[in-house]
Amino acid sequence: MLVVDDDERVRTVVTWQLEADGFTVRQASDGAGALEAISEQCPDLVVLDLSMTGVGGLDVLRRIRQRPARGADGPGSLPVIVLSGRSGETDRIVGLDLGADDYLVKPFSPGELAARVRSVLRRAGGAAAGSPTELGGLVVDPATRRVSVDGRAVELTAREFDLLAFLVRHPGHVFSRAQLLHQVWSSAPEWQREATVTEHVHRLRHKLEADPAHPRRLRTVRGVGYQLEP
Repeated sequence: MLVVDDDERVRTVVTWQLEADGFTVRQASDGAGALEAISEQCPDLVVLDLSMTGVGGLDVLRRIRQRPARGADGPGSLPVIVLSGRSGETDRIVGLDLGADDYLVKPFSPGELAARVRSVLRRAGGAAAGSPTELGGLVVDPATRRVSVDGRAVELTAREFDLLAFLVRHPGHVFSRAQLLHQVWSSAPEWQREATVTEHVHRLRHKLEADPAHPRRLRTVRGVGYQLEP
């Protein structure tokens, strides 16, 4: 684990809890140190504070997601849990859009954080398993988290990939937005907004479909939800 926070007390408490749960923990007191630590040895998960001077948490998260994934352990697919002293919805949405896997508002319970860490690691392990799947020119590789359409590489955010990978595992099935929130966004309850699913489907269509206004892969079943055409 890599714990990034400019507050030494927070780093100490988080480190103590994670080490008590059997994890090996490194620390960084600022964003620049975090990026250096990730480059030297990519961790299994990052606990990242948003409110840091210099290179802030959102900048660190953005740079992590911009880096190419080197297989399942590559920085681009690195699980990140965000910590913040700000509880506003805007911060949560920005963190989500940048690909954070979970979000905790300070003050928080160290035990709850440890539980979130275990949950995110389970989801990340599941997403990394399996062989590439091809559906009508759409290729999704869970191991490398790479996607292509008719031979063209497609860049997706972490959450866009998670949503697409889930739908690819269930071709032809229709899922409501509530079901997709439960299956793909199974993290902090304050993130459970059905409009989030709508927005991510909209983005996927613009990246995957030749004509997003008339999608042939990612379909809307009116009054029910969404379906990936087999």
